[in-house]
Amino acid sequence: MKRMSDDEWRRFVREGTRTGKIGVTRADGRPHVTPVWFTFDGDDFVFTTARSGQKARSMRRDPRVSICVDDERPPYAFVMIEGTATLSDDLDELRKWATVLGGRYMGPDLAEEYGRRNGAPGEVVVRVRPGRVIAASDIAI
Repeated sequence: MKRMSDDEWRRFVREGTRTGKIGVTRADGRPHVTPVWFTFDGDDFVFTTARSGQKARSMRRDPRVSICVDDERPPYAFVMIEGTATLSDDLDELRKWATVLGGRYMGPDLAEEYGRRNGAPGEVVVRVRPGRVIAASDIAI
């Protein structure tokens, strides 16, 4: 197993269309983990989610989150980010990031369509400022 440098893990999470698995804690203490489309804005990990969904409710109550981005192909790799989330329901910001995410995951031809669909009232933009990062590659070597 090889530890990734800061530059390596930043390249890794931006490469391709891997999803991020977001871990939050429910009010009763149970974990909740779901995949999300994500991108970066500077150092901030950015994604959108439903304002009334479990992730948003949990992050409003406790903004601490864990995010895992992995490569499930041998020799395997992962980046685990612990950070603090902030939520925004600003519609201009929401539309912007939903469009960016649509372009990344569905291609540039569908970016605007996904921006309209996912950048609508009832959704929020989530920014996670990374704190601790653990990143490794060549796990099976």
